[in-house]
Amino acid sequence: MRVLFVGGTGLISSACTRLALERGIEVVHLNRASGVHAMDGVTTLVADVRDEAAAEKVLAGQKFDAVVDWVAYGADDIERDIRLFRDRADQFIFISSASAYAKPLGRWLIREDQPLANPYWDYSRGKIAAEERLMRAFRDEGFPVTIVRPSHTYGDWSMPLALCSWEKPFSPIARWRAGKALIVPGDGQTLWTLTHNSDFAVGFVGLLGRRQAIGHAFHIVSDEALTWDEIHRQTAAAAGVECRIVHISTDFIAACRPETNGRLLGDASVCSVYDNSKIKRFVPEFRPVVPYAQGIKRTIAWFDADPARQEVDTPMDAWMDRLIAAYEKGLAGARAEFAQG
Repeated sequence: MRVLFVGGTGLISSACTRLALERGIEVVHLNRASGVHAMDGVTTLVADVRDEAAAEKVLAGQKFDAVVDWVAYGADDIERDIRLFRDRADQFIFISSASAYAKPLGRWLIREDQPLANPYWDYSRGKIAAEERLMRAFRDEGFPVTIVRPSHTYGDWSMPLALCSWEKPFSPIARWRAGKALIVPGDGQTLWTLTHNSDFAVGFVGLLGRRQAIGHAFHIVSDEALTWDEIHRQTAAAAGVECRIVHISTDFIAACRPETNGRLLGDASVCSVYDNSKIKRFVPEFRPVVPYAQGIKRTIAWFDADPARQEVDTPMDAWMDRLIAAYEKGLAGARAEFAQG
């Protein structure tokens, strides 16, 4: 089997690349620069997919059993992909997002037929628009699309907490080790699903080249759901620190830091527990085996192995201090007000 990954070196896609190679699949990456995060055994085509003419040039004469676009976002990206891969791919896999599911949920266990809507997060709305365009192409012209919706997936170099820094993910561990508290939105009892990238890869690679999956959407997530409080406790235990947390309502956080609206109100503040029966029917070998307590130990060990990886997002650290101080000031004022009778 020969597959093309547009991207392929990110947190999730790199795990999928490694597993595909282990299974004897020929993997080609389409990337903007050769040598950047290059992986042994992978052929790299050098072009920016957003430059359609350049991508068309390097793809000339190429044919693939499956093409996966790891970097496409909205409908415009999909229009380009349909043009580029209509006659080059027997299967086209679009990486969407489980944040596209409508919330509040109509039922507690999320299945793939849950309606898609997210009024809070542009990212999710872009993914929804892309899905809708691809399904029109499937219905109208038989474009061979499969949709995959990852949820909160983590690996060695990510820290999957409710409030974290994408660019400098070690930041919350640094706060704890400095004796500070972390903010947990709400009361900390919201159930959340975290998936290790190695588990995700098993389900994903099993879909490559599977023609029965064309026209279908799948989420690929862990079977384990934990409360945000428990996620923080297990993370603190892995880091060897006291789990110091402050519960602050999501509305309060969003009012003070509007940029968190999408991530919190549109996703992490709602219980997310998934029905994995569909992906297990199509890929019987998919059985998530990495519990969070084990996976987060690997993550902490990766950061602790090299001090250069332990960068701190100073602005985020500062606004977290300010937000906790503002909350505690308001709480003290409210207590004093009500103590007066």
